[in-house]
Amino acid sequence: MKRPMMHGSKPADQFDIPNALRFEDGLGGLVRAVISTPAAEADIYLQGAHVTHWAPRGQRPVLFVSPKSLFASGKAIRGGVPIIFPWFGPRGDGQPGPAHGFARNTEWAIDETKLRNDGTVEIALTLAPNDASRGFGYAGFHLRFRVIVGSELEMELETRNDAKEPLVYEEALHSYFAIGDIHQASVSGLEGSAYIDKTDGFKRKKLGADRVHIDKETDQVHLGTKAACVVHDPVWNRRIMVEKSGSDSTVVWNPWIEKTKAMSDMAPDDWKEMICLETANAADNAIHLLPGASHKLTASIRVE
Repeated sequence: MKRPMMHGSKPADQFDIPNALRFEDGLGGLVRAVISTPAAEADIYLQGAHVTHWAPRGQRPVLFVSPKSLFASGKAIRGGVPIIFPWFGPRGDGQPGPAHGFARNTEWAIDETKLRNDGTVEIALTLAPNDASRGFGYAGFHLRFRVIVGSELEMELETRNDAKEPLVYEEALHSYFAIGDIHQASVSGLEGSAYIDKTDGFKRKKLGADRVHIDKETDQVHLGTKAACVVHDPVWNRRIMVEKSGSDSTVVWNPWIEKTKAMSDMAPDDWKEMICLETANAADNAIHLLPGASHKLTASIRVE
């Protein structure tokens, strides 16, 4: 089996942890880390440092991945937790670049893996500038993504500015959550927040006192909110809790019927079975990072 060479001549499988983590060729021949412990299981692809699966032991998968998702070099995976960097959505001012930036389409390097004293597994992946990122004008950043897999899923995205000028960027952990039925699911924690409604001409609106309920295409960028949020899923009788830090935006997204039909990497009924609740810094909350400075964005997910 062909392995990517990491840290000079060190192949990926030398980062394996017996009975806990192994690297293998996953779907489409893309290399992934497969984690399995008494507490949980997870899959993380090196392309995009992309968490595609996490389930506490004995429970349903928490993350949604479309059965029609592409698993191909340079193509974004539809579902799981895509890493959005350095812009959110289409790049601004008509400049070239893939939607949601280049981090999710690029293979990351393995930094370290370890089995922690509490039985959780930690993996850290890094992304440095390459020819493609330099072509978009991003030559002085360094990303490190740390994932801790256990009965909770903890993710930390650290961005460092190695350039001599300020770095302005947007970012998100674009989490797709699996749910029983979108018609019955809801999100709490955003009550009273201001948001951009991207489905209504980017109008600025304010959420009332109720939870977010989805009954049409929804794409809301909630601004200035640091609150923890909960996905309520009465069909599967569970609540997915998302706590965060270093994040001032939360995005709620569901493509609904017509947009899903138009997406080649989603099945026609996928909209019924997923909701995105994204830990982000977007729009007004873009990060301005001084030379030599760093910023950490974290999300911690658990199921109750």
